[in-house]
Amino acid sequence: MRFTLLDRIVSLRPGASIDAVKGLSLAEEYLKDHFPLFPVMPGVLMLEAMYQASAWLLRETDDFAYSLVTLKEAKNVKYADFVEPGEVLHLTAEIQKRDGRLTWFKAQGTVDGQVAVSARLVLDQCNLADGNPALRSQDLYLIRRLREEYDLLNHSCIKMGSVT
Repeated sequence: MRFTLLDRIVSLRPGASIDAVKGLSLAEEYLKDHFPLFPVMPGVLMLEAMYQASAWLLRETDDFAYSLVTLKEAKNVKYADFVEPGEVLHLTAEIQKRDGRLTWFKAQGTVDGQVAVSARLVLDQCNLADGNPALRSQDLYLIRRLREEYDLLNHSCIKMGSVT
């Protein structure tokens, strides 16, 4: 299963940082179970949202050269507050260091200026063809789809009619 936890990319500086947002709605399917009388965004999904923002920054920085960007490590994950329906989780990620396929990030999510979650993330990137050259066509397909999704996230403020 693949799902997108970001609603919009607000700004992105290739090689440096990204700002994105996730508006939490009571209509989110997982809130029916987490927790029915006190619905909040699960911590693992807050972490996933930080990873997704970091991955978009990495893809744009490298001009979508890799079909796969995976979370290799999450360190110093700190959950400081809940994210409830009706709130907007503002996500930021900054590149700290790069070494070959690995990239280190400092990421956080805030609600109304207060930190809700923060972590140090390490992302790895590769292509399917690295292990099997016959999979090059799948890499090209995935990269094309990722570019389409990125265009939607990066330009959704225009499509929704809002100005930021």
